[in-house]
Amino acid sequence: MSQRFCWLRVLVVAGVASAFASTALAVNIETVTVGNPGNPGDTRYPRGGVPSFGSVGYTYSIGKYEVTAGQYTEFLNAVAATDTYGLYNTGMDTAVYSDACNIKRTGSSGNYTYSVDSNWASRPVSRVSWGDAARFANWLHNGQPTGPQGLSTTEDGSHFLNGATSAAALVAVTRKANATWVIPTEDEWYKAAYHKNDGVTRNYWDYPTRTNAVPNNGNPGGDTGNSGNFYDGDYTIGSPYWRTNVGFFGQSDSSYGTFDQGGNVDEWNEAVIDGPHRGWRGGNYANSAPVLRAAYGFGLDPMTEVPECGFRVSEVPEPASIVMLALAGLGILRRR
Repeated sequence: MSQRFCWLRVLVVAGVASAFASTALAVNIETVTVGNPGNPGDTRYPRGGVPSFGSVGYTYSIGKYEVTAGQYTEFLNAVAATDTYGLYNTGMDTAVYSDACNIKRTGSSGNYTYSVDSNWASRPVSRVSWGDAARFANWLHNGQPTGPQGLSTTEDGSHFLNGATSAAALVAVTRKANATWVIPTEDEWYKAAYHKNDGVTRNYWDYPTRTNAVPNNGNPGGDTGNSGNFYDGDYTIGSPYWRTNVGFFGQSDSSYGTFDQGGNVDEWNEAVIDGPHRGWRGGNYANSAPVLRAAYGFGLDPMTEVPECGFRVSEVPEPASIVMLALAGLGILRRR
């Protein structure tokens, strides 16, 4: 591990906005820092045997935006010349479905290439399964390599998939101890969306726009500071795009500075819910406002690929970095 890598990772642990993504890489994930480690969970909306949500014991970074069709296209071109594990869904092409994210594939297996129209590139990718999202996170963890889908690209890294494609196999996948880029846990996702960012408190909003008031969908009227892309008697934008560019509602961010955690597309998280299901939160462009609330979370077959389905990623501190930071602190105390 290089000294530069260690220093950047310590910055994330210390609570400074992540600079881990390099401009030399194909995909630059812009993140925000989620601090206040050790905050109590929100007990207002327990689910089943889970009494609270949002408690996270460490500082981490999370994608400021949902992963876009443009970013996912870069991923496909890097690892899906032969698409062994089905990272591409033909339903992503608007020639197949009018509500697609418009990623197109050309060529034959072994020589596939992918492209996305510029009008769709900054909108969230959709029709991605939980396994697709985990493989994207592994690719980021591994430094965005180019090559076949295997242990050095998509099948190992932050999550050990090793060819997992069935619902049972995907539910069995866990985050590794040395993980960096990951699918957020439900607590990580929930805290970034709803916590008030007012210290180590149990204070949460109902909506990810820093309010308990029902948002509007910006149609008409535009961004009011409490807006999102969802259905409110009419769609925010409708055909042919359906999904807004990520961060389109620039005044309607969460307390930590994330965008679109309410509406646009539902987002996968790591939770295992009701048997062979993975967690979904946030609502989408075709949902009504109540689905955007903190109270609403559910599970779905991890193989699901539908036009309302997308994701964002988190960057978490490695255990070794936490130890390094703690040892550095002890050294300072001893010198004093």
